[in-house]
Amino acid sequence: MNKRDLVLGLLDDAAPPYVPAAFFLHFDPAHHFGAAAVARHLEFFRATGMDLVKVQYERVFPALPEIRTPADWRKMPRYGEAFFAPQLEVVAGIVEAVRRDAVVIVTLYSPFMCASHAVGEERTLRHAREDPEPVRAGMEAVTESLLTFVRACVRLGVDGFYHSTQGGETRRLAERAPFDALVRPYDLALMREAERSCAFNVLHVCDYAGEYDDLQRFEGYPGHVVSCPLEVGGRPLALAEAARRFGRPVMGGLDRHGAVATGGAAQIRAEVEGVLRVAPQRFIVGADCTVPSETPWENLRVAIDAAHAWRRPGAPNRGR
Repeated sequence: MNKRDLVLGLLDDAAPPYVPAAFFLHFDPAHHFGAAAVARHLEFFRATGMDLVKVQYERVFPALPEIRTPADWRKMPRYGEAFFAPQLEVVAGIVEAVRRDAVVIVTLYSPFMCASHAVGEERTLRHAREDPEPVRAGMEAVTESLLTFVRACVRLGVDGFYHSTQGGETRRLAERAPFDALVRPYDLALMREAERSCAFNVLHVCDYAGEYDDLQRFEGYPGHVVSCPLEVGGRPLALAEAARRFGRPVMGGLDRHGAVATGGAAQIRAEVEGVLRVAPQRFIVGADCTVPSETPWENLRVAIDAAHAWRRPGAPNRGR
């Protein structure tokens, strides 16, 4: 069984022969695009021994200072495939290099996130509350642009997407009405497009910008695997509880700023083993989000090796 078969096998009910693992980080700007980006992704994949490849998304939507009022959102540009060409070049190179042996997924930021990159978070939230109707028109344009990117990635042969959704945090749009109007429909448009064409999509409920009161609004989102925060509403979210609530395999378990980022080998192994003692059967060891870029790759290798070596109590020691 190669890495590809192992990861895709998580979607069945059978336990995998060993616990897969993967961590992700952003590379320095010199490795964002072109052959340098392809080489860096592959170097990272092979050096850490992880079980799937995630292509980091670095084609940020340009800032639009001319969007000063809610009415200006009707001017939101639509970007064609040429805009995404530098990112698609990276996707194509990685798919060609490793798809026979490993699952390849692509980071997909939500329309809310991309709109905030273009307009600014404070203005986006303010305009959404002042006059949501023209803001929705802008969100539709952003979504159409991202659908262009999704369809191009599908043509290149990716296995799926790592859809990072934001917007429903306690400090942003915790109220259901604005979230349901300005985040959810556009998230779902992208996710359903991916679901139609791809075998392995990850729903990532991202807490990079703040905490959530609850995750109920995300439980109906598509995705074959879920990656969600370690804490919700001020209390820890158990991995088994996340698996039960979302009804699918779970990815994560480790604090991105914890031992895996700054600890020694013994501490990392102990933390991974502690997570695995309480993890659901269908599980991918990882962090709750992107680890800091300065994280030593060797730390990630230690964590991944610990996952691969783990045997559930009572399970035969099959080795690798």
